[in-house]
Amino acid sequence: MSNRYITSHFPLISIVLFSLSFAIFTQIYILEQLVELGLYNGMREFFSENGIKLTMLFLLMFFFFMIFSALKLIADTTIELSMLFFSKDEEGNELNKVHAGSWIYLIASIVALLLSQYVLFIVAIFLLASLVYFIFLVYKISNVLSAGGLIGLIFFHMIFWSALVLAVIYALVKLYNSFMASLPL
Repeated sequence: MSNRYITSHFPLISIVLFSLSFAIFTQIYILEQLVELGLYNGMREFFSENGIKLTMLFLLMFFFFMIFSALKLIADTTIELSMLFFSKDEEGNELNKVHAGSWIYLIASIVALLLSQYVLFIVAIFLLASLVYFIFLVYKISNVLSAGGLIGLIFFHMIFWSALVLAVIYALVKLYNSFMASLPL
């Protein structure tokens, strides 16, 4: 039996690398916008160029780190909740087998870091890693699920994540519309 703690740090490393990937892209985008708006030269009077870039990278990385950490917490909770509802495993032994899937996110985060100049690739890699991890999860725990439990688990996750994404999109659209309506004509 292998030591479970050998791979226990992989989720943290994956979160850091995905956060860094998104932070690098966002930093480049913001710096381009600041230059285009003519604000960057004014900022350089107060900060060095490297100081601006490092501070912005740190703050963006921290922001994305919080988002990915929250997503991991939500994902872990929904997995355990779905196991409570649909699984015959009361000990949690099957859930321990799923932790080996942290390799999926680790490899994906390394690829995302290599492609950090392209946000669509980063998002696609994250979504693909999430899909592969979910398939891995279903495969690993399928022996403690009945056919109805398997269908219930899949639909539980699909409905939960769809509702969460739609709620966030709805909130962003409402915020955008209220912002646009408040602008003077």
